[in-house]
Amino acid sequence: MVKAGAVYEDDYVLGSAMTRPMIASKLIDVAKKEEAKYIAHGGTGKQNDQVRFESTIHALDPSVRIIAPWRKWDMHSRDDLIAYAKEHKIPVEPVSDIQYSRDLNLWSVSHEGAHLENPWHAHREDVHLMCKSREQTPDLPGYVELEFRKGIPVALDGDEMPPVDLIIRLNQLGGEHGVGVVDIVENRLVGMKSRAVYEAPGATIILNAHKALEKLVLDRETLFEKSQIARRYAQLIYDGRWFTPLREAIDAFVDVTQQVVTGTVSMKLFKGSANAIASKSPESLYNVEYATFGEDRVFNQRDAEGYTNITSIPMKIRAFIKHQTPDSTDSTK
Repeated sequence: MVKAGAVYEDDYVLGSAMTRPMIASKLIDVAKKEEAKYIAHGGTGKQNDQVRFESTIHALDPSVRIIAPWRKWDMHSRDDLIAYAKEHKIPVEPVSDIQYSRDLNLWSVSHEGAHLENPWHAHREDVHLMCKSREQTPDLPGYVELEFRKGIPVALDGDEMPPVDLIIRLNQLGGEHGVGVVDIVENRLVGMKSRAVYEAPGATIILNAHKALEKLVLDRETLFEKSQIARRYAQLIYDGRWFTPLREAIDAFVDVTQQVVTGTVSMKLFKGSANAIASKSPESLYNVEYATFGEDRVFNQRDAEGYTNITSIPMKIRAFIKHQTPDSTDSTK
């Protein structure tokens, strides 16, 4: 997902969506081990998760039957679920008065429900678990250098570390500076809109750095196609269509582009932002001899005239036609 640059509707880094195929695939593994013929999940009829879980189950073992109690039993709210659990002596975690619906993992934390259900209500700071509010962040910026190897983040400030450790560290650094908080209304897979607040400090730093490095090493045409693929890839993940031939085919394209995405990006973290301020790569296509505004000896300025003449031919023809077409209202012509 990082290599693809997948972000749903320009904001959501897919922290919950990307986990569902993984969870469901593990459920299939356990079902086979236990010789179980049924898998149950807690998704509601409104949620994206029901589709993500069930699509994966169908793709990996269509013989397994699925039970979704919320869709079949007489339950209409979380209060009904809590009451059922208490009645049947099922231990559940205490529920706060705020009653946000949360999903927390290494990549992000999502918050839905409670006062967030009204999009006119600004989200309160008590919703945050990973990030400081911008008012609480340091008045001086923080800086990190993130190194990539073939599109994969491998080192932070020169220290190579496993992916989990790298993300945990970036979550801490980014959270301190309030990076990666988005408050959005998104289009759910099932057709309705929902409002959520997401916190993804480490993911935001990684994705922004990766995007900056791609701009340094990918040519214009490839970069354009890659941006289109990123949107499609994000939608596939959001829709729970991980185990599909299309995702595998897109992976093949992405993997080819990532062969040159190796290098280091310097990131500035400040008041909720994570911006790339410098980048370097052994695969860099930037050549100062060509790009300089000063004197150069490699670019023939005269070549540009022929290029502009050729590329503007359609516009010239349109202009000729526009100015030479007779006025249809003039009966004498």
